Parts: sequence; C-alpha cells; structure tokens
Amino acid sequence: MKEISDKIKSRFIIFLFISIYFYSFQPISLYSQSDSLTHYLNIAIKNNPSVLQKFTEYKAALQKIPQAGSLPDPELTAGVLLQKMELMEGYQVADIQLLQMFPWFGVLRNAKDEMSLMAKAKSESYAEAQLSLQYDVRKTWYELNRIKQEIILSQKNIDILKTIERLTLIRFQSPVSAGPGSASGGINPVSASPASLSTKGSAGMQAMGGSSDANSSAGSNGTNSLMGGNTMGQQQSASGLADLYRIQIEVGDLENNIASLKNSMVTISARFNTYLNRQVISPVELPDSLMTESLNMSVKSASDSILNNNPMLTMLKYEQESMEARSRMVDKMGYPMIGLGVKYSIISKFPYASTAMNGKDMVMPMVTVTLPVYRKKYKAIKAETELLKSATEQGFSAASNSLQAEFYEALQLYQDAGRRQTLYANQTLLADKSLNIMMKSFSSSNAGLADILRIRQQTLEYKLKEIEAIADYNTAIAWIKKLENITIKGNE
Repeated sequence: MKEISDKIKSRFIIFLFISIYFYSFQPISLYSQSDSLTHYLNIAIKNNPSVLQKFTEYKAALQKIPQAGSLPDPELTAGVLLQKMELMEGYQVADIQLLQMFPWFGVLRNAKDEMSLMAKAKSESYAEAQLSLQYDVRKTWYELNRIKQEIILSQKNIDILKTIERLTLIRFQSPVSAGPGSASGGINPVSASPASLSTKGSAGMQAMGGSSDANSSAGSNGTNSLMGGNTMGQQQSASGLADLYRIQIEVGDLENNIASLKNSMVTISARFNTYLNRQVISPVELPDSLMTESLNMSVKSASDSILNNNPMLTMLKYEQESMEARSRMVDKMGYPMIGLGVKYSIISKFPYASTAMNGKDMVMPMVTVTLPVYRKKYKAIKAETELLKSATEQGFSAASNSLQAEFYEALQLYQDAGRRQTLYANQTLLADKSLNIMMKSFSSSNAGLADILRIRQQTLEYKLKEIEAIADYNTAIAWIKKLENITIKGNE
C-alpha cells in the first residue's frame, strides 16, 4: 500500500511539474503596446539636447533670409565748416549727404535664395536628428525588453529546477521504501538534502551489512541478496546525490545570470534616460511581453524610397542648390553697384548781396557707381563656390552609397532575425514535446535526470534566442524606417 501511495504521490508531483513547466514556457504573445513608448519618444524629441540644437540652428538659419535679401544700409554724411566759405550768393555753412547703394540686379534675389535653401538644409538636418534619436530610443527600448524577458525566463527556470529537485527526492525515496529495510531507510522529501541523503544511505548500508554478519546462518542465498541490495543502495544514493548537486549547480548559474542581467539593465536604462535628458536613475516602465513589429512595405519599394525620402540626401540636395544660387550671385557681384543720393548744402545770407538766390540752400541729386576693376577677388569667390559645389556633389554620392549599404545591412538583420524567430519558435515547441515525453519516462524510471536537464536547458536557450530574435527583428524594422524618413509612432 505504501508503494502505491508513493507512486500516486510521485505522479501527482510530475503532473504538477509538467503543468508549471508548460505554463512557464508559453509562446510570447502579441500584446497591444501601451502608450509608454510613444510617451518616451515625445519626451525625447522635446527634451533631447542634440535635437534641440538642430532645431535652434534651423531657426537661426531662417533669420539669415531677411538679412541676405536686404539692401545695404544708406549712408548719411554731415559736414560743418569751421569757417564760413564765401560764395557768390552767401556763405556755405554745412553739407549733408544721403546715399543709398543698390547691388546689381539679381544679387539680392540670389542671396536670398541661397539662405532659403540653406535653411531648408538645416530643416532636413533637424529631421535627421529626430529620426536618429527615435531609432536610438527604440533600439534601447527593445534591448531593455529583451533583458526583462530573459530575467523572467531565468527566474521561471529556477522555479522549474526547484520542482525537479523535489521530484528527484521523491524518486530517490521510492525504491528505498519499497525494498528491504524500508521501515528505517525512508527519506522525507521535504527535509532531505544532499548531506542527509549521504548520511542516511551510509547508515542504511551499514545496518544492512551488520544484519548480514549477525545472521550468517541464514544461508548463502540470503547473504547474496543483502549484498546485492547493499550495492544497489550505494549506487542509488550516489546517483541521487549527484543529481541534486547538478540541479543546484544550474540554479547557481541561473541566479548569477539574473544578477548580471539586472546590472546590464541598470546601465542600459541610464543610457535610455540620457536620450530623454532626465536623471539617469529615473525608472523606465516596460511592458510585460515583447511584441513583434511589422514593416508594412515591400523590400523593393523600401530600397527605392531611400534615395527620395532620406533627409540626409535631401539636405545635401538643398546644399547643392544653395551653391548654385551662390554661384549666380557671385556672377552678379562682378557688375558695378549703383548708388543714388542727395546732397544738401546749408548757405547763410551774404549781407551785401541783393540777388534772389542770396542765402538759399542748395540741393544736389547724386549718382554713384562702383568700379569692380580688381577681379582677383571675384574670381577667387567664384572658384571657391565651384569647389564647394563639387564637394557637396561628392558628399551626396558618398552618402547615397553609404545609405544603400546601410539599408542592406538592416535588411540582412531583418531577414536573419525573422528566420531565427521562426526557427527558435519551432525548436522550442519540439523541445517542449520532447520534455513532456521525458517526464513521463522519468515517472516510470526509464529516463535519467541528466536527459531531462539537458532538454530543459535546450528549451531555455531556444526561448532566449527567440526573444533575442524578436528584439533584433524590431530593431531592423526601426532601422529601415529611419533610413526611409518614416516617423516612428508608438503604435503602428
């Protein structure tokens, strides 16, 4: 009856273990992502110093447009004679002159176009900074989620190993209680430990040996039976003790891994908070599960749209156009500037003159023309502009090649992560089925604990690799969208 009770108890614990195991290793479910990531993205865009710097530079560039399109300041000249100059119709007292210079036609327009295009380039630089920031926030977010899921899985595995440890104690107890000497050789599965297993096993074997010496007249068959039982008890005791040590070793490894992951999470959380420009120790709220994002576009269309939509290339295009506008402006600067003005002379009356013009002030319109005869500086400005234009074109080609190479790197990560995600999901399912079979065999003493631990370790590794593949998959999608100038929202 006791043997039947032990078997029922053993099967019940095995069933409990299997239930706990499959509950712990349920596939990662898709979840409706909360607004926390969207909230963090908005905070980062509003507070990140690098993004704010680019935005401030853009606003400063806008202020250059009215500067470039304005006329030179008028010149006002005033002169007072220390001694009155005698004229035919009076004495000249002072001169006042006002002059306004006008650049050649098209200079101001082209200068204004140049500054407008440079401001647009700054705007694209600001957009690029936003996309880079959002990508960094997303990438770090997925990394934090991966570490959190690894900690959860490792903790669940520790619980599973504790269950296996209790199961091993019960399995170790059952043969002893069913054989000779069960009344004194039973082991309490709750209070048993490797030390107590060794002590009790040795005591049982010594007791069995003493009984054999005291009853030597019982016959050779009885002696052989006791010696066989003694050897079996020794082997079972050593095997059970080794199994428990093996379990405790794996538990220790998992606990060390959890501690290491927690340290990594602290470091990565600090980096995440720097993107948001807040205290590095600020808590980061993470969801309970990891969701697989979707690309929602074909690979071919993604490749084609990079050259059209990427803000870095658009910025370089605006810089090219601004150099062209500057080149036109330099051409016009080689022409004369025209100045229009008026000169006003103050004249006092001559006491002995009786003419009608006596003491009347003089007003004289004026025209001024610059003579751009020193052509070296204009040629140098023209050459400088052409070199800058050529450099911008070369930069555009280099950036285009770099972005295409970067796209294929992101695409490789995307495809590889998707393949690994499918593979490890299937591998986890097969490992779960294999472990289920092994546990049923373990209940009938046909399978060893080492095989169960090996399958459990494989399942854990596959699950961790699946989580890593999901994080890489989402990171690759964020990378591709960054290259295509697609603003990343929290829920897409």
